[in-house]
Amino acid sequence: MTDQTPRGDSGPELAAVVAGGTVDVPDFPKPGIGFKDLMPLFADGPAFHKVIDGIVAHYPGGFDVVAGVEARGFVVAAAVAYATGSGVVPVRKAGKLPRKALSASYALEYGEATLEVHEDAFIAGQRVLVVDDVLATGGTAGAALDLVERAGGTIAGFTVLMELAFLKGRERLAPREVHALLTV
Repeated sequence: MTDQTPRGDSGPELAAVVAGGTVDVPDFPKPGIGFKDLMPLFADGPAFHKVIDGIVAHYPGGFDVVAGVEARGFVVAAAVAYATGSGVVPVRKAGKLPRKALSASYALEYGEATLEVHEDAFIAGQRVLVVDDVLATGGTAGAALDLVERAGGTIAGFTVLMELAFLKGRERLAPREVHALLTV
């Protein structure tokens, strides 16, 4: 493996699939931020299939439900849930859920935000795989994981398609395990 070989927790082949389906968008959503656009990966059927299979393979013990973090996490969560016959639960931005919800606010690398999940989203002790697109500073991930636990779920795992290692989100989530298909 060379310094140019993509790396990730599921090996260089899957890391290369994610890297090949990502477009860097400078200065979005605001100047100085480099946005990682994963929509080309989602639009490539065979590549998306490999990514979903890779996530499922990482959890041989399974899980009962998949929680997807808004918005691109919804795409991944729905596909993983379908592939495993599991349910899917959205972790949404504030004000988007119609029933009583728990909320958690957190800092982003470019601002502040709040996530919510329905209070009754999980059966007590239900094993929940939490998925999102990108792990940056760990704020969104930490809030989502905490919400799942506050709502009665048990974390079975946390997976992201891409980890921005220089922002140290994995360190902030420790001792929780992070499964990143691509680490940049």
